[in-house]
Amino acid sequence: MNTKPQILFLSHGGGPMPLLGDVGHKEMIDCLQKISSILRKPSAILVVSAHWEEKIPTITSGANPSLIYDYYGFPEKSYSITYPCQGEPSLAEQTYKRLEHSGISAKLDEQRGFDHGLFIPLKIMYPEADIPCIQLSLVDNLSPAAHIGIGRAIQDLEYENLLIIGSGFSFHNMKAFFSSETSESKTLNESFEAWLLETCTNSSITEEEREQRFIQWEKAPGARYCHPREEHLLPLHVCYGIANSVCTKSFELKILNKKSSMYIWS
Repeated sequence: MNTKPQILFLSHGGGPMPLLGDVGHKEMIDCLQKISSILRKPSAILVVSAHWEEKIPTITSGANPSLIYDYYGFPEKSYSITYPCQGEPSLAEQTYKRLEHSGISAKLDEQRGFDHGLFIPLKIMYPEADIPCIQLSLVDNLSPAAHIGIGRAIQDLEYENLLIIGSGFSFHNMKAFFSSETSESKTLNESFEAWLLETCTNSSITEEEREQRFIQWEKAPGARYCHPREEHLLPLHVCYGIANSVCTKSFELKILNKKSSMYIWS
């Protein structure tokens, strides 16, 4: 029985744009398709989405979750995208129990659907929608240490062939995506990405040092330029909390002309 999960942090792009033929997302689509060919096809997927925050960690527990089109101002067809995967209540219940057992108050939500942090990348990676999924929220205090702790609490989930995805974005400055790039903005983007790549891939860094880098991420060069608000980075903290190790594979790419990255622990 293979109960050690595969773990992936992915950069999920701008709303539904990856599915609308946007050329700025071609590298992202290619990267996600490559990743899905590298990973073992999972039996279930747990997604930590940047687009869901609650007071305490909350887990979708419905058997047939609907989709939440949590984006605005896109073509009408963006609101009829389908991804009819099933929920996985037993995995949700176990996730809830692991959090509670670790002293982290949590709750189950049978009514909430799946937001685009789940269905956009998964429609690219697993278009058949034949893998049951659950979502786990962020906590709205946005504490780096708390999100590492959430990851630690669920690192021993007993579920055969589970894939855990942190669905965020290694660069998430919305204004910068649609502004003219300057040499300064390019430097800030590239400096933060270099720091992030070093943090995730350098095997000579001890795990104590790596954890402190994640907790003190604001000290990284370009940190607050790349993440004016950190909700798109924190799914990576959950992934690290689960893995507690250097990543096994990294991917560098451009999304909307900004340097971005994705990471696998397997």
